[in-house]
Amino acid sequence: MAPSLLLALVGLLYVLMFGGLRFLRQEGISARFAVEACAIITIVVGLVQLTGFVLNPAVFIVMLHVTTMRVRLLVDVSNMLARRGQLTMAARIYHLAARLWPDPASRLIVCMNQGVLALQSGRPDEAIAILRQVLAEAPAGYLGARHASACHYNLGVAYQKKGLDAQATLEFNAVLDTWPASEYARYARIALERRKRSGGESR
Repeated sequence: MAPSLLLALVGLLYVLMFGGLRFLRQEGISARFAVEACAIITIVVGLVQLTGFVLNPAVFIVMLHVTTMRVRLLVDVSNMLARRGQLTMAARIYHLAARLWPDPASRLIVCMNQGVLALQSGRPDEAIAILRQVLAEAPAGYLGARHASACHYNLGVAYQKKGLDAQATLEFNAVLDTWPASEYARYARIALERRKRSGGESR
């Protein structure tokens, strides 16, 4: 098989695989992801045909992944830094990720994590505003169940820190409705059970 044809086939399989994963995650079909990936594939395949340069398909996949998933990769780096307590650096990388032309799903994921970071930094009011905005945009179909669960849970924690127990209970219950088998559902059940033991109302 000609090297250019092999790269075109590998690129197409990449688009189908990651596009399918996004669909399974209920994040909607990202036109930007498809356009960016197809543009890169076309450019690389064209250069290989013109120059005769042989590009390893594995290297090509890495190039495609880093380019098309740049925002998600930066979010992963920021999350790791936040877990280590490097909140300022995490905030800077979230900000960078938000400026790298994210698609709608990636933009909501960045915003959600910025809300969680505000909560971790002791700014519950800011966290509530951000997380509520993310959930308001979620019905458009770009926020998968996993991230929606995380958003509801962290919003519940933020309400709890503000002493708004009724709102916190609603959000913890929303986690159970969104994805009952998630780790956030487990945390939500623990929070609801604590409220129940302390005499608060739960479902």
